[in-house]
Amino acid sequence: MGNTALENQIKRQSNRRMLELLEISKRFDGVFAIKDVSFSISLGSITGLIGPNGAGKTTLFNVITGFLNPENGTVNFQNRPLTGLSPFKIALSGIGRTFQNLRIIKGLSVEENILLALSEGRVIRSIIKAFERRDSKVEEEKVKELLEVVGLSDKRYDLAGDLSYGQQKLLTIACCLALEPRLLLLDEPVAGIAPEMIEKILGIIKELPSKGKSVIMIEHNLDAIMQVCDRVIFMDAGKKICEGTPEEVRNDPRVIEAYID
Repeated sequence: MGNTALENQIKRQSNRRMLELLEISKRFDGVFAIKDVSFSISLGSITGLIGPNGAGKTTLFNVITGFLNPENGTVNFQNRPLTGLSPFKIALSGIGRTFQNLRIIKGLSVEENILLALSEGRVIRSIIKAFERRDSKVEEEKVKELLEVVGLSDKRYDLAGDLSYGQQKLLTIACCLALEPRLLLLDEPVAGIAPEMIEKILGIIKELPSKGKSVIMIEHNLDAIMQVCDRVIFMDAGKKICEGTPEEVRNDPRVIEAYID
C-alpha cells in the first residue's frame, strides 16, 4: 500500500507539471544565449521570468515555441516532447504566445485580427477563407466572448492601428486566447503602457488560472511580477540564477545586484 500511495503521489505531481525544461542550451556564434536551463511549470500557475536585457528570456521563449531549436536539452509539454516540432504544431498542442513586437495587423479591424487568430487554429488556408466564416454563429460568439474578456467590446470594428498601445496589447492577448491555449507565454505584457492599463492587463492575467490556464510572463516591471506571480525565475547571462516565491527572489542579493547595476 505504501508503494501504491507513493506512485499515486508521483502521478499526481506529474499530472500537475504542465511544462518541463531539462538542461536547455542555445548558442549564437559560439556564445551561449542560454545554458543548461531547467525548470518546470505547474498547472494553474503564473510564473514570472525576470532578468536584465540579454539574460536569455526571449530566447528561451523562442526555444519553447519552436522558433529556435536547442543544441542540448528537452522541452516537454504535458509529458510529451516538443523539441524539434514546428511553431505551428506547438501552438496547436496548446501553447499560445505574445511577442514584444505585438504582431497585429493594423490595417484590419479588432474583430478581423481575432478572426484571423481563430482561423489559425483550424489551419489557415487564406485570409479570405477566414472572413468567409465571419457570419458563423460559433465564431460570432467566440469573438464576442474574447472582446469581453479583454475589455475591447466597444472597439470591435475599429482599426487595430487606431487603438492605443495598451489596447493593442489587450488585442494581442485576445488573439493569443483565440487558440484556446492551456499555457500562455506573455512577453512583456505591461511594458510601456499607462498605470491604469497595467492594472487592467494584470487583472486579466490573474483570472487565467481559474480558467484552467497557466502563464509564464517575461517582465521588467517587478511590481507587476509581485502582484500576479506564484513563482519567479531569475536569469542572467543565459543561466537560471535562482527560483522561488516573488519575495524570495526579489530579496536575493544576486537579483538586487543585477537590478542595481
